[in-house]
Parts: sequence; structure tokens; C-alpha cells
Amino acid sequence: MAGLFDPVRMGDLDLANRVVMAPMTRSRADEEDRPTDIVVDYYRQRAGAGLIVTEGVQPSAEGKGYARTPGLYNDGQVAAWRRVTDAVHAAGGRIVAQLMHVGRIAHAANRQADVPVVAPSAVAAKAKMWTEAGELPTEIPRALGTEEIQRVIADYADAARRAIEAGFDGIELHCTSGYLPAQFMASGTNQRTDGYGGDAAGRTRFVVETLQAISKTIGAGRTGFRICPGNPFNDLFDEDPAETHAVLLRGLRDLGLAYCHVIAMPTPQKVDQRALVAAEWNGSTILNNDLDRDRAAQLLAEGACDAVSFARAFIANPDLVERFRRDAALAPFNPKALYGIGAEGYSDYPPLAD
Repeated sequence: MAGLFDPVRMGDLDLANRVVMAPMTRSRADEEDRPTDIVVDYYRQRAGAGLIVTEGVQPSAEGKGYARTPGLYNDGQVAAWRRVTDAVHAAGGRIVAQLMHVGRIAHAANRQADVPVVAPSAVAAKAKMWTEAGELPTEIPRALGTEEIQRVIADYADAARRAIEAGFDGIELHCTSGYLPAQFMASGTNQRTDGYGGDAAGRTRFVVETLQAISKTIGAGRTGFRICPGNPFNDLFDEDPAETHAVLLRGLRDLGLAYCHVIAMPTPQKVDQRALVAAEWNGSTILNNDLDRDRAAQLLAEGACDAVSFARAFIANPDLVERFRRDAALAPFNPKALYGIGAEGYSDYPPLAD
């Protein structure tokens, strides 16, 4: 019977405990999409997690959506991330980079000049994007040509290579929340008539091929992915998300990937994400969403997952694992400082007093 503080091996990742820090956009990168000194502090403070999954990191300039998010597509970014990974490893932690290409969830105000917004199809999202000039509607994307898709997949693989160069223990591919992989998988955003559209096998092909390319580059045991079947965030709709993700998971079974990170949450189509993953996935599983210490411990004891992840709890509690050990009260986070610029509400939350 597994517990919160038991070690676990997922693929090639050895975790000292089963409490994972979930990815969270915090918007503290500099103007060159590089993590700064306070980002180093932020992740180092939370190295007590069995595994840290970083905020979404764009694999290319084309993949950027939100203001002040970090990248992994040039040497300067690799060097900046190396400071983060060195700090986490020195504190005894493990850390993977979440690769996030936003696809159509973008606006030119947050991006380099003349970098196009691309997606599977030219379908605009009914969503707004925060920019320094306020909230603006997302743009109508340009549909990727069939020949371009391999270039996008290569961008992901190159970012994974750079992640290992930067000292990361692996990567997680972001496949939910309405971003590019989810846009390919969903029938509402994928109107393609080539081999990357149509039925569920065609719509999931991009994700399968991307994870194959990343695995070939850095090893399957260092490669995880995150899903949330039925998640409507960022104006995403699929006619049958349970079947789409069942086809996806079947297509990934034989790759030997490190883990599936699944968000279990209520959805308009009432998808049972836990049951779906249990039925279709044969590898390690990280379970996420609205867990507290006792519920997480129960899920591990029941064998429902191999690890559990927390997001908001890690924001205000850099020593979350130690608080769980002591059954100590958790500090609340300041939602107004989630996407600020400086250390306030980011790296200035204090640990427990000894």
C-alpha cells in the first residue's frame, strides 16, 4: 500500500515521494523568455516535491501565448534554465519541463513580431488573451499545412533536447487546456481532411507522433504527458472526448512513457477521466485536481494512481511536503499576485517555522 512519502519510480524518473508539483503559469520570465533570479528561488524553495513540473514552456517562438512565459528554443534560455535545475537538484529535487505550444490561444501583442499564430484549422477561439494593453480577443489562426506539421513536431523534439541540455530530468507534453495538441485532437477545432484530421485516429496522430519524436530524442522513460478528457477550457469542444482519448492512450501504450498526468474534473460531457485512464493506460499515472492531503493519501492507498499532484497548495506553501508530514495547516495564496512581475506572491511565501 503506497503512501504520500514513499518513493516511486516512473519510467527513468526516481521520485523521493509521491507529491508532485503541478504546472502553473506564473508569468515571471524576462523579455527574452528566460527564467530570472526569482524563478530560480521559486523552484528551489519547492524542491521537496517528489517531482516538479514547470509552468508551460514554449518549444518555439511560435508556441508562445501568454505574457512573460519562458521558452526552451535558444541557447540563452537553456543557460537560464540550467540555473533553475541546478538549484532544484542541489536541494535534492527532481524537475521536468512542461512543453506547451498554445496554437490558436495567442495574440500578437505577447509575441515576437511577424511570428504567425497557427493551429490545425483556421478556427478562432472565443477567448481573450491578457496583454500589457489589457484583454484582447485571440487571433484567427493560420491552418498548418501538412508539410509544416513535421516541422512543429521537430520543434518539440528540439525543445526536449534542450531541456535535457539545461539539466531537466525529463519533459511533460501539455495535451489539454485547449492548446495545440488538444486542438488537433478535438473535432471542434480540427477540420482537416488530410491524415491529421477526420476520425479519432487521425486527430490524435499529431500527439502520438510528437511523443514518438520526443521519446526518440531524450528517451521514453524521461517523457510524460498531461491530459484532461472533456476539458472545455479555451473554447475547446470534441464530440466524443472519451473515445478520442481512449484512441490516444491505446496509441501510446507501447512507447514506454514515464507517466500519464491526468486532471480529474467535472466536465460538461461528464467524462470519468479516472476510469478512462484506468481502462486504457498501462503505465504510471499522476492524478490531479482539487485534492487535499487525506484524499490524496486515500487514492494512493487504493492504488488509483502512482503519484498525486497539487497546484494552488504549492503556491503559498513552498514546503508543502513537510507540512503534509506534520499535518500542519496550509497557508492561503494571494490570487491577485498569480501573474505579477516581482517576488511578491511568488517567491516570498515563508516556510513553516521550526
